[in-house]
Amino acid sequence: MRLMVVSDTHGMVNQAMEIYRREEEKAHIDHIIHLGDLKSDARALQVRLGADVICVPGNCDGSASRDDQKVLETPWGNILLTHGHLENVDYGLEKLQWRAEEMGCKAAFFGHTHRPTYVYEYGMYFLNPGSLSRPRGGSEGSYAMVEVTEDGFSASVLYYMSKPKVTGGVLYDMLNNSDRF
Repeated sequence: MRLMVVSDTHGMVNQAMEIYRREEEKAHIDHIIHLGDLKSDARALQVRLGADVICVPGNCDGSASRDDQKVLETPWGNILLTHGHLENVDYGLEKLQWRAEEMGCKAAFFGHTHRPTYVYEYGMYFLNPGSLSRPRGGSEGSYAMVEVTEDGFSASVLYYMSKPKVTGGVLYDMLNNSDRF
């Protein structure tokens, strides 16, 4: 099973569409996983690409319930799909780990922070693809590709393209690190 994972596109899906087409040429993609902000972007990807898209809503979609989370069943094991805001992922992965264990999952995919992350901690894989359209913390626009088989799980965080580093003061950080703009 091959998955393309994106999050926090915030109304800008052109890069995700371009990446899908490029990755699909290399090998078939079984699902696009969209981890929220915005759910309408996931629908746009499904309609425009004719791809199978699995999505969960994020905080900007008005999600305030853990009922919005999904469990993706794979040959390797279950994967929790969540935006992450309800697990306070800005402050650590412990609550996300507890939720994933509660749901019987071996891995958790999340967004919300706009920063790419791929780590193995607490006996579990955690993957955040970052954001293609609004990366934070000096990161570049990013997404993830995941391969899942009965025998294993592997993921890579990939970058759309290099861009010049922009530095700024408090105002720049406020604007770049806010979901409100």
